[in-house]
Amino acid sequence: MKIAIGADHGGYRLKEELVSFIRSLGHEIEDVGCSCEQSVDYPDYALPVCERVTSGKAERGILVCGTGIGMSIAANKVAGIRCALVHDMFSAQATREHNDTNVLAMGERVIGPGLAQEIVRIWLKTPFSGQERHVGRIDKVMKIESSLA
Repeated sequence: MKIAIGADHGGYRLKEELVSFIRSLGHEIEDVGCSCEQSVDYPDYALPVCERVTSGKAERGILVCGTGIGMSIAANKVAGIRCALVHDMFSAQATREHNDTNVLAMGERVIGPGLAQEIVRIWLKTPFSGQERHVGRIDKVMKIESSLA
């Protein structure tokens, strides 16, 4: 699977660790930055990740900032993106099974690298359940998105 990943300065160190980890799982990864711990703006990294997902250049995206909140807010402004802010393993699985999320957001200042790796592993391997009730709910969310465009 091809994964796009991006972070601001608050998520830079965790992003670097996740890049190596995701490659070790056998996935292809495109790192859109940032490449340092100097202050940058999270929307500048959320957008390129989301654009790669919506264009099909990447199957999924991962975003990291200090809390994950800013990245998830920015990502969910992009049509076609279903981004979940996740800091536990149950939610990582549930957000794929029930919500068919295509972008994952996490906070470096909230969780450590070991838990982040486990969340990513679960999120990447978990398929969407495809259950009719979940499909219907996602369709309703997408209708909200299209009515506001």
